[in-house]
Amino acid sequence: MSSLRILLIGSGGREHALAWKLSQSPSVESIIAVPGNGGTAGLPKVTNNNTVSENDFAGLVDLAKKERINLVVPGPEQPLVDGVENVFREVGIPVFGPSKDAARMEGSKTFSKDFMKKHNIPTAAYENFSDFEKASEYLKKVGHNVVIKATGLAAGKGVIIPESQEEAQQALKDIMLDRQFGNAGDEVVIEEFLTGDELSILSFCDGTTIKSLPAAQDHKRIGEGDTGLNTGGMGCYAPTKIATPALLAQVEREILQPTVDGMRKDGFPFKGCLFTGLMITPNGPKVLEYNVRFGDPETQTVLPLLKSDLAEIMVACSGPIPLLKYVPVEVEQKFSATVVVAAPGYPNSYPKNIPMQVFTPPAGTNIFHAGTKLSGDSLVSSGGRVIAAEAVGETLRAAVDKAYEGVKLINFDGMYYRKDIAHRAFRDEKSSSDKLTYAQSGVSIDAGNELVDRIKAAVATTRRPGADAIIGGFGGEVDLSQAGYPSAPIIVGAIDGVGTKLIIAQKMNKHDTVGIDLVAMNVNDLVVQGAEPFMFLDYYGCSRLDVSVAAAFVEGVAQGCKDAGCALVGGETAEMPDLYTGDDYDAAGAAIGVMKPTQRLPRKEAMAEGDVLIALASSGVHSNGFSLVRKVVDKCGLSYTDKAPWDSSATVGESLLTPTRIYVKPLLKVLAQTGEAVKGMAHITGGGLTENVPRMLPKHLAAEIDVATWEHPPVFKWLRESVVPTEMARTFNNGVGMVLAVAPEAADAVVKGLEAEGEKVYTIGKLVNREGGEKGEWCVLKNLESWAA
Repeated sequence: MSSLRILLIGSGGREHALAWKLSQSPSVESIIAVPGNGGTAGLPKVTNNNTVSENDFAGLVDLAKKERINLVVPGPEQPLVDGVENVFREVGIPVFGPSKDAARMEGSKTFSKDFMKKHNIPTAAYENFSDFEKASEYLKKVGHNVVIKATGLAAGKGVIIPESQEEAQQALKDIMLDRQFGNAGDEVVIEEFLTGDELSILSFCDGTTIKSLPAAQDHKRIGEGDTGLNTGGMGCYAPTKIATPALLAQVEREILQPTVDGMRKDGFPFKGCLFTGLMITPNGPKVLEYNVRFGDPETQTVLPLLKSDLAEIMVACSGPIPLLKYVPVEVEQKFSATVVVAAPGYPNSYPKNIPMQVFTPPAGTNIFHAGTKLSGDSLVSSGGRVIAAEAVGETLRAAVDKAYEGVKLINFDGMYYRKDIAHRAFRDEKSSSDKLTYAQSGVSIDAGNELVDRIKAAVATTRRPGADAIIGGFGGEVDLSQAGYPSAPIIVGAIDGVGTKLIIAQKMNKHDTVGIDLVAMNVNDLVVQGAEPFMFLDYYGCSRLDVSVAAAFVEGVAQGCKDAGCALVGGETAEMPDLYTGDDYDAAGAAIGVMKPTQRLPRKEAMAEGDVLIALASSGVHSNGFSLVRKVVDKCGLSYTDKAPWDSSATVGESLLTPTRIYVKPLLKVLAQTGEAVKGMAHITGGGLTENVPRMLPKHLAAEIDVATWEHPPVFKWLRESVVPTEMARTFNNGVGMVLAVAPEAADAVVKGLEAEGEKVYTIGKLVNREGGEKGEWCVLKNLESWAA
């Protein structure tokens, strides 16, 4: 590392960005770019060399020996597919790039698709064809939109997305019969057209370890709004908002690491930069393609965010011993955007040798050359994608605006660039700005959590024998045997209310179902701790006592108690005209349950990676999040007596007043039948999945939940039109009112037992090691992006 002399192969914007970043390393003595471009020519430590072609491997080896090169960095894919790594390895010069065998992941679409199938890596359904007639017949029969790919290298343009059968047949003819892409069209892959947002991830690999740069989003089409012909890429930005920590963890777990592991197991370990093109579909991320080198313009976009020494990373990946795990890959927590400027006519035929002027950019902005060269002392164009402006900013908007300011520093006749780079991110931002959060409705989950943390110390001062006075669980416990009552059981108490669902009850003059809600919210909190509810008390406060309303409410409470198997033993009614107004009333309840020490849940010490997460269906919204529900109803201009948009058989109010499901009897029966199979339970109340599932978990484990694994009631699909997915996840039950952590070997028995009791049961995920320790996510929601309306 003390004195690196690098041979950089290539002439594009990617190579300019690589040379720019590598030249910043104190370990780099010199860089020879073959052939380089007008931008690399002006970099410190960099010399362009045109005496040898980038495809003349013998000439490159001679040059490397002459210049005492000790690291080779191929930029484009063609030399890698042709085996440049093998050639230099034979003479003892390390290469940051894959072997010829590993480069087949890009060199043959057929090979890479078959690899994904073998290793269960999610990708689109596909068929391979080397016979035109058979491919044509397949197109006529297929029932979905397709993508047609020339299996070989086609300079990034061999992917056709036809919009009709006629276009598909013409594309097939162009590739296979008219040889539009030469030998690359000897074979084609016809695959299912996937919908969603695309992501590009560049990952450093040493054959074993993989470390990724921020996820980027490219703009392939020539025209604004993603219209027109495909190009090599007209712009890019990173990171993307859809690449949440949960999604990136899923991609690494299900795609990137299995890819690297599969290549190693198959005998061709990958070393270099693996480019993984993804589509984030409603069913999760799927691989579109692999490239075996840095992407363009992704490289120009993400390298300015890299804080670590690129040369050090490349050396760690290139040697005989994998060392990447010891080398940091750190990035700036900022945004980067790149705008590509093309020659007139691109991607069709275009003129070259157009005189250019490029002015010096300010700090934070870079001009990366691609299709440029020096003609004497003058800069002229030499390619289709000529040059690009890149900028870094604290926000994406700042980065994009600075990049477009950078474009103003470039001048040549006929220059063309898209004016909507990052439009998808800003589209999402705009649509998200129209959506509501729980905080906007006047309720702060974060403030509630802060209050719990704030009062823990005061609560702890009330400890007594049998009660540790620790709050944060679903209910509070007192072990009577430790409190002076030998052989007595543990009693568990829970207290809760119905919240602003009562406002809907008042507007609809229907009060019995919210009485059931009051019981349900309490007894469900008891049963998750293993307790059987045996008594209930209620409180009813109002401005003036309307006997018919109060009676209907208490009758509902009584029905809830019967459903839960507990006795309604008392209550309090209070008239307070100075506190409440008009017909307003509020209600609260307390449930008391009992259990033996052996029945106590959760059993955190017994939980382990791989334990299965089972969920019980909810009956609807239940009794949490109604401040936000009412806000959405108002936003949509609905009355509670209008027909529900999600349920043609009921009004808005009737549907929303569906009572909370009481899970007590089925759960107690299954707990008794299956012994210690159930290790923990979580009642999905206020805070949704995100806040409630962790309440049953030990600190070293996390819940990995696939939100696409259960049936979502129509009311939640309607709410998603106005509420962002993350807010849905931390506010509502979204169709599952109870989650159980179960030993894998007993999962089937638990599911069958619950189904026999009339419950609709889903297997929704598993317990996993909590990445990042106690600072890591405690509830990882896969496919959350599928909730975006």
